[in-house]
Amino acid sequence: MLRIHFTGEDLARVRMAARPDVLWETILSFHRLRDRRGATVYGEWRTETRARLNGETRLLAALVPSRGYFPDFLTPPEALHGLDEGLEAMRATPVRRLRAELGLLAADRPHTGLPARLAGLAEGAAEPMARLVGALRSYHRAAIEPWWTQIQAAVEADRAARGRALLDGGADELLASLPPILRWQAPVLEADYPVDRDVHLEGRGLLLQPSYFCRGAPVVRRDPELPPALVYPVTHSGASSAVDTERGRVSLGRLVGHTRSAVLRSIGNGCTTSELARRAGVSLASASQHACVLREAGLVVTLRNGNAVLHTMTPLGTALLRGGGQRDPVAPGGGYARNGPVTS
Repeated sequence: MLRIHFTGEDLARVRMAARPDVLWETILSFHRLRDRRGATVYGEWRTETRARLNGETRLLAALVPSRGYFPDFLTPPEALHGLDEGLEAMRATPVRRLRAELGLLAADRPHTGLPARLAGLAEGAAEPMARLVGALRSYHRAAIEPWWTQIQAAVEADRAARGRALLDGGADELLASLPPILRWQAPVLEADYPVDRDVHLEGRGLLLQPSYFCRGAPVVRRDPELPPALVYPVTHSGASSAVDTERGRVSLGRLVGHTRSAVLRSIGNGCTTSELARRAGVSLASASQHACVLREAGLVVTLRNGNAVLHTMTPLGTALLRGGGQRDPVAPGGGYARNGPVTS
């Protein structure tokens, strides 16, 4: 059981992450790559990612076991601002922390210890850290970068649902609105967890970080001195996490017309079907139909929020309204995502 203990000051300092955290997604995706669960959501991603990999996983597997502890220095808070910032923070990890966290990793492997390929990393040697940074960057390029648009859309949809809860009832309602794996029993947030763990926030507040690749249990950092963050799984809204290109092309053709464009614009930062109908001046049935077509085209994500459904625009939908692809200041790395260019 995981128990996170809040004070009144902590409740006032609860906040939502502004975007996906690139290194949390990278590390947690490595877990998803090696398990067979969640085929409906991750099956296509696994197939595509495995075809792109070229030996990057050997070093990562030594640091990120299939289960249990992995070092906190792999997910520095700076990664919320982008891959380069996160990797630079990782490079700057003090030797004392490297030694301590790799010692915890070795303690979970009493019969084998740390693999030889990690030799020197605990002493802060430049070459082993450079190899690790290179492996993470290469793995990220294969596993995360092509799917960044989908990751962003899923996290933005979750943020919209949490933001609505916060506006409706404050921090108490926000914590109560989290996925069912998390249970808010003021002043404690509980979740089933592989080990028994109590986290006392002690006035520091809590960063809520929705994650595309988190599955099952939430994740917290082991080191109590690090800024408190709770990584939890988003709700995946469809049978496939990716937008099928051929289906999307057909659906986009159906978007021509002033009414549907007005519906997409009316969704704005998120709304329920009833609100969409009022904003766009259409019937409830028509609003639902338009939202369905927009969802099939990859322009909208729909999540259930209590007794209602909440529609939010994806990055592709936003770009369409703006008249083309927009530069994303926090997108990780260069290259092309499934739905368009991703730039650093």
